[in-house]
Amino acid sequence: MSNQASDRLKQNAEKIMRIWEKRARDQVSASTHQDSLVLQDSLPLYLNQLVDELSNRIVRTSARITADEVESTRIGKLHGHERAGYADYSMTHLIFEYHLLRQVIFQVLEEEAPLAVQDRDIIIGSIEQAVNDAATQFSETLRDIQELFMVTLTHDLRGPLNVVKMGTQLTLRRLERGDTHIDVATRMIGAVNRLDSMIQNLLDASRLRAGQSLKIEFEECNLEVLVQEVAEDLSFAYGERFVVVSDADIRTYCSRKEMRRVIENLAINAVKYGAPSTPITLTLQQTETQISLTIHNEGDPIALDAQSILFQQFRRTIAAEEQTGWGLGLFLAKNITEAHKGTLAVESAEGKGTSFMIHLPKVLL
Repeated sequence: MSNQASDRLKQNAEKIMRIWEKRARDQVSASTHQDSLVLQDSLPLYLNQLVDELSNRIVRTSARITADEVESTRIGKLHGHERAGYADYSMTHLIFEYHLLRQVIFQVLEEEAPLAVQDRDIIIGSIEQAVNDAATQFSETLRDIQELFMVTLTHDLRGPLNVVKMGTQLTLRRLERGDTHIDVATRMIGAVNRLDSMIQNLLDASRLRAGQSLKIEFEECNLEVLVQEVAEDLSFAYGERFVVVSDADIRTYCSRKEMRRVIENLAINAVKYGAPSTPITLTLQQTETQISLTIHNEGDPIALDAQSILFQQFRRTIAAEEQTGWGLGLFLAKNITEAHKGTLAVESAEGKGTSFMIHLPKVLL
């Protein structure tokens, strides 16, 4: 390590920035929408930091090394934060900018003479660390932006949706029994409820993706009554296909609202993908330590390769591509079940139909 490389970098910093900006504009498509890649960027700060790293005039005490590492991380994160705020920038663009920067630094600094091996290693190591810091911050900032967008979107959508729902309910109450418009109003309420459920699913999936947990409030639950209620409600919409088989009086602590979402999702999936007009059986059982609910439908089995992606967000099997929704139902059902310290699994085979099995620990009241 010598002061020669440090001095050369300091003298040529502006030249490096000019060349880098031109190459970035030529080769990074997202940069064409920005007024300046340098003035709004952390590159001047980064080059100043690299000047210090290459210099042997600075005494490398442990305190100085720690301070340099903190500052280097701050600068890399600043770059990542800036880039995440640009709609057109992707992680690939961010990383490629650093590749271009490394090329330009070596080109300019080695115009007169090759750099020492130690100086090259310092530059390469510094850029690699900067890439890691910037990429980490880029992901975190982008996640925060997406979460804010999702919360705002779902809030704004629910306002007009509630107006439609209340108006339709009021219309339904004023219709005379036997009026032909009752069926239309009932279908409208059902559609609004499905939209509201989709919005809630999108919000919950966004929270989970951001590393947050679902907001679940536990209370005493009679699962036998809950399963019966779901079956009765779904029978109104899908016909008398639901058969409930249950041990008597199965109680535990759970979130009635969230467990209802899980049961409804699995039962509606059984309607969508099961054989038409065949029974859908909801079997609720308990042991001394465990409660299990199995939702079974007849029909073609789910292929093994499709079973492996069933519980992933925004992933849909070929059979599901024609159906409405976000592809979030099973992903959320699994996360809600796990929030109850339980498991959700699937079994599907030719001639045996498909069963989704919820297993919950039995919590004594």
